[in-house]
Amino acid sequence: MCAANDHHKPGLLLSVLRNKCPRCRRGDMFTYKNPYDLKRMMKMPETCPVCGQPFEIEVGFYYGTGFVSYALAVAVSVASFIAWKVIIGMSLQDSRLFWWLGVNALLLLVLQPVLMRLSRAIWIYFFVYYDPGWREVPAGAPERTNEKLKNDW
Repeated sequence: MCAANDHHKPGLLLSVLRNKCPRCRRGDMFTYKNPYDLKRMMKMPETCPVCGQPFEIEVGFYYGTGFVSYALAVAVSVASFIAWKVIIGMSLQDSRLFWWLGVNALLLLVLQPVLMRLSRAIWIYFFVYYDPGWREVPAGAPERTNEKLKNDW
C-alpha cells in the first residue's frame, strides 16, 4: 500500500521512536537509517520527502535538543540504576556502586547516537503538529531562515 493512499493517522509514540516527520508521520527525518554511521548520522533532508515539511524551522532550531538529550540520559541512568538494584543489588560495602557507574557510562556512550536522533525528533514534535490535511495543503515555509547559516551547527 502506498503511503500517499494510506489515510490512517500513525501513532505519535511510534512515529517519534522511528524518527518520522511530525506533520505527516510518514517521511523519514534522517537521510541515513543507521544511527551508528557516525559521519552521516545527523544528516537530514531540508524537507520531508513525503509532505514537504521543512526540518530546519529557523537558524539554531536544534540547539534546544541538548535539554531533551539530557532528560533522556537521566531517564536511561535512572532505569539502569533501578534495574541494577533489582537484579544485582546495591551496597556501599563493596564495589557494586562503582560497577554500576562504569556500566551506566558505557551504556550512555553506546546509546548516544540513538539518543541524539531521538532528542531531535522529540524537539521538532514540540513545534510541528500532525496535519490531517497534509496531502491537500502544502507545508508552510519557515519563518526565519538564513541561507548562509543553514546547516551551520
